[in-house]
Amino acid sequence: MRWDDYRYFLAVEQAGSVLAAARRLGVNHTTVLRRIASLETRLGVRLFERLRTGYAPTTAGEELRETLSRVQQTLAEVEHRLSGKDLHLSGVVRIATTDTLFAGLLLPRLSVFRERHPRIQLQILGSNQLVNLTRREADIAIRATNQPPDNMFGRKIGVARSAIYGAVDYLSARGHDLDDARQAWIGLDETLAHLPEYRWLERKIPPERIALRFNNLLQKIAAVKAGHGIAPLLCFLAEHEAALLRLTEPEPLFDTDIWLLGHPDLRQVARVRAIMDFIVQCASADPLLQGGLLKPRAVDPLAARHES
Repeated sequence: MRWDDYRYFLAVEQAGSVLAAARRLGVNHTTVLRRIASLETRLGVRLFERLRTGYAPTTAGEELRETLSRVQQTLAEVEHRLSGKDLHLSGVVRIATTDTLFAGLLLPRLSVFRERHPRIQLQILGSNQLVNLTRREADIAIRATNQPPDNMFGRKIGVARSAIYGAVDYLSARGHDLDDARQAWIGLDETLAHLPEYRWLERKIPPERIALRFNNLLQKIAAVKAGHGIAPLLCFLAEHEAALLRLTEPEPLFDTDIWLLGHPDLRQVARVRAIMDFIVQCASADPLLQGGLLKPRAVDPLAARHES
């Protein structure tokens, strides 16, 4: 079935002539004649009387016009209903993000969003594996990347910075000297070899000084808090931990942009816009996601006693 032929039929029926229909459609009049002839052949009826004054629909043509009018009306109603659903602040939004961005950005603020939009259900797809927004595996994604995909719409909402941290009790015993051979380091395994932190540790720290390796950044933070060693940690998480001290300023090499991305087809869906606007507001108001810090770099008590 060639639906486009019906568009040519309606243009001729409404315009009253082939030339006028061709101008309306932006095509050559011979194209219109060919499409009408094709439709008449396929249906086995004559749709127009060719009069000196123009084209007038036959009985079959009038029946086809009325049928197409009902089809157009039905499609318009369906389109309106579907669009109306997108205008409602209800339904499900699937958010793909990493465990760290969920813990640092979303989790502390979800109750506020739920109070504002109780009819929107959020499904959190928490994984360090990238989902495919093009295949609609999720509706939106919060990603830490310096190379966002070109085929998605969205914006940069912050930057993830990292510095070296250690637990208070651990550092009180071993001091703050990163070059001290007694310092145990906590690193990442090869599944996270794409992260700048992994490459930095491999280049800077001898393998025998790396006591533990993780494939999960939250587990690594827990290990540092437990006193197993020092490590580069995400500032937007570690700065909130009273049990951790920051030993260095953030390392620019670790800086990674945070992007909020969505599929272009969902740009005007109200529930998607609601959560995206909320995430932008939260990230913009968080100093740790805008490159700031909450506390000064720690002073080494062992070094201070030595100097005195």
